[in-house]
Amino acid sequence: MIHIFRVFLYFLLFVFSAVVMSLCAVRLHYTLNLSPSDPLNHGVKFYDPIIVELLVTSILSMLWSFLIGRTIHRRIERRFINTFATEIIGLFILFLLWIVGDAIATQTGNQPDPNTHWGNLSSCWVYSSCRVLTAMLAFAWVSWVVVLALLVTSILFASANKAFRDPLHGRWDRRATHYGPTPMRNLP
Repeated sequence: MIHIFRVFLYFLLFVFSAVVMSLCAVRLHYTLNLSPSDPLNHGVKFYDPIIVELLVTSILSMLWSFLIGRTIHRRIERRFINTFATEIIGLFILFLLWIVGDAIATQTGNQPDPNTHWGNLSSCWVYSSCRVLTAMLAFAWVSWVVVLALLVTSILFASANKAFRDPLHGRWDRRATHYGPTPMRNLP
């Protein structure tokens, strides 16, 4: 039953990552195509490195969630690639990427640091570029929460069932599996 919950979380991660990717692309398009009369940065084209980091993280999260969601749904069993240990390592890397990106983006978006580019996002919601940044931050944090929930769920399930080296779909039948050196079909 836990596999349905995990597939649902991976679906949510895919959707939220797609939203973050879209909002990052909108922000990059806006800052790299400024008109000379734009008040932002006095019309000088630029990009925020943290936006690129969030863009890459969201693309990696989309690929990862599709791969793992498909593996869980179809019960794919490959020796080292599709184990709980591999899933936990991958989720931990995504966890770090999301938390670093979210923390830097949140710090960049708030005062009183005089070197920020974004300023206080709560005071500029009349501009669409500010609303894009606010929505991007919100969806980035929600994506991090989903990755955290997946990481905790996988660790708890793998440790409760001592299944770190077992297939990550979590629905194995020892008699019907092809996982391991010999199938266990002849067991009573």
